[in-house]
Amino acid sequence: MPGTPPDNAAAEKPAADTELPSWDLGDLYESPESPAIEADLTAAENAAKAFESAHAGHLATLAGEALATAIAAYERIEERLGRLVSYAQLRFAACSTDPERGRFYQTITERVTAISSHLLFFTLELNRLDEATLARKLAAPALARWRPWLADLRVFRPHQLSDELEKLLHEKEVTGHAAWSRLFDETIAGLRVPLDGEALTVNAALEKLADRDRAVRAAAASAIGTVFSENIRLFSFITNTLAKDKEIIDTWRRYPEPWSQRNRANMVEDEVVAALEETVAAAFPRLAHRYYALKAKWLGLAKLQHWDRNAPLPEDHDREIPWADAKCRVLDAYGAFSPELAATARPFFERPWIDATLRPGKSGGAFAHPTVPSAHPYLLLNYHGRTRDVMTLAHELGHGVHQVLAGGQGYLLANTPLTLAETASVFGEMLTFRALLAAETDPARRRVMLAAKVEDMLNTVVRQIAFYRFEKKLHLARRHSELLPDQIGEIWLDVQRESLGPAFDFGTDYAVYWAYIPHFIHSPFYVYAYAFGDCLVNALYGVFEDGHPGFATKYLDLLRAGGSKRHRELLAPFGLDAADPAFWRRGTDIIAGFIDQLEAMG
Repeated sequence: MPGTPPDNAAAEKPAADTELPSWDLGDLYESPESPAIEADLTAAENAAKAFESAHAGHLATLAGEALATAIAAYERIEERLGRLVSYAQLRFAACSTDPERGRFYQTITERVTAISSHLLFFTLELNRLDEATLARKLAAPALARWRPWLADLRVFRPHQLSDELEKLLHEKEVTGHAAWSRLFDETIAGLRVPLDGEALTVNAALEKLADRDRAVRAAAASAIGTVFSENIRLFSFITNTLAKDKEIIDTWRRYPEPWSQRNRANMVEDEVVAALEETVAAAFPRLAHRYYALKAKWLGLAKLQHWDRNAPLPEDHDREIPWADAKCRVLDAYGAFSPELAATARPFFERPWIDATLRPGKSGGAFAHPTVPSAHPYLLLNYHGRTRDVMTLAHELGHGVHQVLAGGQGYLLANTPLTLAETASVFGEMLTFRALLAAETDPARRRVMLAAKVEDMLNTVVRQIAFYRFEKKLHLARRHSELLPDQIGEIWLDVQRESLGPAFDFGTDYAVYWAYIPHFIHSPFYVYAYAFGDCLVNALYGVFEDGHPGFATKYLDLLRAGGSKRHRELLAPFGLDAADPAFWRRGTDIIAGFIDQLEAMG
C-alpha cells in the first residue's frame, strides 16, 4: 500500500471546503454482510483445495503449457483472496477505532490465511525445481508470460524452508506480526493528547507541529511527548518483540543482515541500496544541515527545536485551497505532461475512489491501495486545504495511475517493488510543483513554495534514510539483548542529530518520537524506498527537462510494466543506471540546487 513518507499527519478540522469526497467500497463488496463475501470465501477455499489436490507433488512432471495453465489458475484464486483482504483493510483504515471493523478485518485475515495455506506448496515446489528442469519448461511459448514472476520467485530460493515450516510460519502470521501490527494501530488510534482543553488524536496533535504560532507548536510537542512517554513501555515491547521475531525468522532463512529480506523483496541489489544510503548520508551537510541553518535565520532563532522543523516561514500565508481547485491543479499538471496520464487519473475524481474526509478514527497520512486488477485502486488522504495537501494528492494519484496502468499485467505481475512504486507518485508531485511554481509571479511566494518543496524533499530523502539508519542500528542492537526505551530513544536522537544537523537543539522529550512511525512496525526497512524513488525521479526528471526524445511514451511504458521488469530494464531506455553511484549523486544535486536558489534569495 504505497503512501506518502511517514512524516505528515492528519487532523480532525474542516478543510478549505466541506465537500470532501469519501470512498464507496461497493465495487469490492456492497457491505460486510454481503452474501458475496461468504460466497467468495467458499469458492476460494474449494478452488484452493482442488488446486492442491491436482498439483501438489506433480509440478516437476508438468509440461510448460500445463504449468502456464496452473499458474493462471493460481492467479485467479489469489486475486479472489486479494479482493477480500483489500475490502477488510480499507474498511479498517477508514475507522480503525471501530471494534466491529477490527473484528471483521481479523476474521477475514484468518480465513484467507487458512485458505491460502492450501496454495503455499505451489511457490515452494516451483522453487525446488532445478535450473535445467525449469529451463526446459520455459521453452514453451505459453510460459513466457510468467518468466518474470518465476524469476522473482527464484530470488528467494536460497532462503526457503521446508514445506512444514513454511506452512507453520504462514498460519502463525495472524497471531504473530499481524497481531502486533493491529495492536499498534489500535493503540495509536485510541490515544488522546490533551491540548488547550481538547482531547486530540495523535494525528491531530502532530498537525499542530506545523502551526504558525511557536507557542502552540511547543505546547503540542510537549503534550505529544508526554502521551508517548506514558505509553513508551508498550511501544518498546512491540518493537522489541517484532525485531526479535524478525531475527529468528531471518536466521532460519539465512538472511545475512536484518535488511536483506527487504532488498530481495524490492528486487534491488544490496550494493545499490548501500550506494543510495552512503550517497545521501554523505550529503546530509550540504542538504539538511545547510537548509535548516537557513530556516533558523529566517525564523530569527539561534537554534531550532524539533517542533520548529515543519514551522511555516514568516511570510508563508498558505492560502486554503478548496478540493475542487486542488483537483484541477493536479489534473492540469498531469495533462500538460501527457493527456493520457490525465485521462487515467480523472476517474478517481468522477467516481468514489478517494477518501479525503477528516474524521476521528481514520488512518493518518495517506496511501494508495491497488486492491485487484479486476477492480481499481482506492486513495486515502486527509485533506486540510494546504499546498502540502495538494502535493499529497498529486503523490497518491500518481500511485493510483501507476496501479491502473500496471493492472493490465494481471494480479501476479501488476505489483511493483517498493523501490519503483514511488516513481509515479514522486513524478506526479514534481509535475504539480513545477506547474504551481511556474504560475506564481510573486517573488516572496515563490521563495515560500521553493522552501516547502525542499522541506518535502528532505522529508522524503534525508529523513527516510535517517529512519533507515535508525532501523539498522535498532535491529542490530536488538540481536544482543532487549532494548530499554531509553536505549531506543538514544539511537533515535543520534540519527536525528546526524541527519538534521547543528541547527537543532534536540531535547530529551524528542527521544520518544520514534514510537508513532507505523512503517517501523508494519514494514521494517520499507522507508529507504521513498529516498530511492525521490532520487530516481530527480534523475528521471532531469532527463525529461533535457528533452529526451519520446520521454512521455517511454514513461507510460515504464508504468505499464508493473512488476514485469526490474529497475535496470526500466531505466535503460532513459540512459540511467541505479547501480552507478553518480546516479544517486544526480538525485541529491537537484535538492542542493534548490537550496542554492534559496540561499541566493537571501
